[in-house]
Amino acid sequence: MTQETPTAKVEPMIRFSNVNKNYGGFQALVDINAEVARGEVVVVCGPSGSGKSTLIRTVNRLEEIHSGTITFDGRSVHGKMRGSELNHLRSRIGFVFQSFNLFPHLSALENVTISPVKVNGVDREQARDRAMRLLDRVGLSAKANAYPAQLSGGQQQRVAIARALAMEPPAMLFDEPTSALDPEMVGEVLAVMRGLAADGMTMMCVTHEMGFAREVADRVWFMDAGQILETAEPSVFFGDPQHARAQRFLSDLRH
Repeated sequence: MTQETPTAKVEPMIRFSNVNKNYGGFQALVDINAEVARGEVVVVCGPSGSGKSTLIRTVNRLEEIHSGTITFDGRSVHGKMRGSELNHLRSRIGFVFQSFNLFPHLSALENVTISPVKVNGVDREQARDRAMRLLDRVGLSAKANAYPAQLSGGQQQRVAIARALAMEPPAMLFDEPTSALDPEMVGEVLAVMRGLAADGMTMMCVTHEMGFAREVADRVWFMDAGQILETAEPSVFFGDPQHARAQRFLSDLRH
């Protein structure tokens, strides 16, 4: 009889351990313990002011924490590091904001090209070739030479996604990427995000788009008052939420 060797536990892409965050006397995050596996899509939802955006912004250290640890790909995010180390860490975590944050004086192509060239030292022609492939992936190769002011909100957000992907990050964070868009533009951005999920990208998404959560997420985290009150697969969360606050949240959405 052969003895099976135990399989090594795969390190999660993102891990929160006893994370707390304060703004003065207000506690924005309360004892957060959670993990995002490699290739997993997690949607973070909850009422306004529940701590969702604060949580996702701690992953690339846009927000500092007051206690606990966060690891990304096995490395502590909030440990001591030089500015160059922090820049390298952030280059590996794609981040898409509510506001598109494109450089207004650069074309779509230049917006996607600039970081690989300036930060990673990629050859300019190589970076341009990859940028064109990424713009094609988000359906905007025809708009490569357009400036942000010449693009719709949905197009600008798709350029922002292409820009984040240009750094070839192992994970992507989305902080309410459709909240600043007109309703008819939301679908085109969500379609790009669906494509990333289908390709196996590790993703954390703060969003109010519950249809997207139901369809694309591997797990839903429900937050309120700085805590993760419930974590479940979408079918369970939307069909049979366990926490009373989650039940009320979903009931309010339906009405």
